Amino acid sequence: MTDTNTSTTSEAKPPKLTVRDMTVAYGGKKAVGPVSLDIVGQHVTALIGPSGCGKSTFLRSLNRMNELIPGCTIGGDVRLDGEPIYGHGIDPVAIRRRIGMVFQRSNPFPKTIKENVAYGLRIGGIKDSREIDSRVERALVQAALWEEVKDRLNDNALGLSGGQQQRLCIARALAVEPEVLLMDEPASALDPIATAHIEELINELSAEYTVVIVTHNMQQAARVADFTAFFYLGELVEFDRTDVLFTKPSNSRTEDYITGRFG
Repeated sequence: MTDTNTSTTSEAKPPKLTVRDMTVAYGGKKAVGPVSLDIVGQHVTALIGPSGCGKSTFLRSLNRMNELIPGCTIGGDVRLDGEPIYGHGIDPVAIRRRIGMVFQRSNPFPKTIKENVAYGLRIGGIKDSREIDSRVERALVQAALWEEVKDRLNDNALGLSGGQQQRLCIARALAVEPEVLLMDEPASALDPIATAHIEELINELSAEYTVVIVTHNMQQAARVADFTAFFYLGELVEFDRTDVLFTKPSNSRTEDYITGRFG
């Protein structure tokens, strides 16, 4: 039986995201679900589990990215501050502005550093150059990149290091001022020093944003996450506070995974 243990989150803060009976299928074949859990605002929630267990699919469903895939169907109910994000008349682009996404590998555009961060602002219709400059600077400061790039904003972003490129992508997501930030293995392609920068940044961002990360690194989940969800074979097996899940898991499959018996 799936142990979602949602009561542990409701004692801390009201949920920012509420998921009930979510299912995701590709071509009629179920990939995830049904999943129910509450994601608390201004905390970090980590999704762990072996490769192919559905955690990235679940993550992408939180901002309607999966519906861009032909043959993908999503069921159940997902709410942001109590309002549904799926349904007739709900603009997916507006949802994605409120729920930003950072992918596993950095994907800067072949543009200047400044224009990478400003891209979403311009797409959103902002034309005032002073506002754009202010929000670009703020986002780069939030992403702990401003001091490194402030004198070369017009340089090509592809000239940045891997860790800098990932922080640039985080700044690009932050520039449109989302409420939730989804991160799909944001440090998996980075060296240990760059990974430490990203983890520190995640902790800092959680003071203002709701952060949900997918990670294969259980030590990383233990370091950065307030709550952790363990997925296996498309099922949410267990969800609890990170310290509880890693020290006193209630499901034997969770214990087997975190102790390295499988996965």
